[in-house]
Amino acid sequence: MHAFRRSLTLTAAILAAGLIMGMSTARAQDDAYPAKAVRIVVPYPAGGFNDTLGRLAAAKLGAKWKQPVIVENKPGGGTVIGTQAVAMAPPDGYTLLVVQFPFASNPSLYKLPYDTEKAFAPVILAGRSPMMLVTHAGSPFHSLKDVLAKAKAKPGSLNYGSSGPGSSNHLAMALFESLSGTKMTQVPYKGSTPMLTDLAGGQFDVAMDLLPNALPFLKSGKVRPLAVASATRTPLMPELPTAAEAGLPGYEVQSWHGFVVPAGTPPAIIDKLNRDLNEVLAMPDVKEAFAQQGVVPDGGTPEVFRTFIAGQMALWKKVVRDGHITVE
Repeated sequence: MHAFRRSLTLTAAILAAGLIMGMSTARAQDDAYPAKAVRIVVPYPAGGFNDTLGRLAAAKLGAKWKQPVIVENKPGGGTVIGTQAVAMAPPDGYTLLVVQFPFASNPSLYKLPYDTEKAFAPVILAGRSPMMLVTHAGSPFHSLKDVLAKAKAKPGSLNYGSSGPGSSNHLAMALFESLSGTKMTQVPYKGSTPMLTDLAGGQFDVAMDLLPNALPFLKSGKVRPLAVASATRTPLMPELPTAAEAGLPGYEVQSWHGFVVPAGTPPAIIDKLNRDLNEVLAMPDVKEAFAQQGVVPDGGTPEVFRTFIAGQMALWKKVVRDGHITVE
């Protein structure tokens, strides 16, 4: 019996020592990181909010860590080129990826060279910006209800602009059609700017696009907002009703922005990145930079972001399937 007790005591001591050693190793990883330059890959061209986010994070983290944090723009392939580069990077915390809406929708649209769910570990949801339904200044539509009435009276007669098949504004309008029981005709463009330029010129009827993209056209007076597709009104336009208030309950579409790292990155490093980025998002000048582009800072834990991404992937998978949407 005494021998048995001694064995149990020895086993407990070994387990405790292992636990302490594991905690010490995690703390050592945390304390030692980063020991060299960190790279933030932005799978978009320079300019735009994703680039702004990457550069804000690089400046703030570099100052905090006393290490270089370098932003690398790797656009192309609907964000696939930059995303694949990070999927193949060593899982050591020295390569981060800025992710947005396509990160969750691309798996349903493309045959990707990586498995989005398995190749990455979420770090933080940095911010969100609502989409909004807009029309041109000379349009007869002055509310979302006006659009719904015309779309239901004459199916297919209304034209909406998009940034191309499978783009965020295409999928947003597909969800709009599904929830409202309407059918409209897509007019695809190669990007938001040419699409909104033609909308301002009255070349088609309506578009659903991001608030940051639409802002310059709204300020010019050539494009008119009809509703914001968020749960609450935007502080930038508090007089603008939400889609639910304007006649389409349950319709909520937003762009979102965050950071992920390659799967297998040590949890202690992910936790440090999360803590430090939460600090960055709380800085007044960062909040102001976000607000100027119509983005609301978010934050939270890696698990919160993981759950959010899973929800977005499920939503757009259903929209793509139900709408028989292809990118060809």
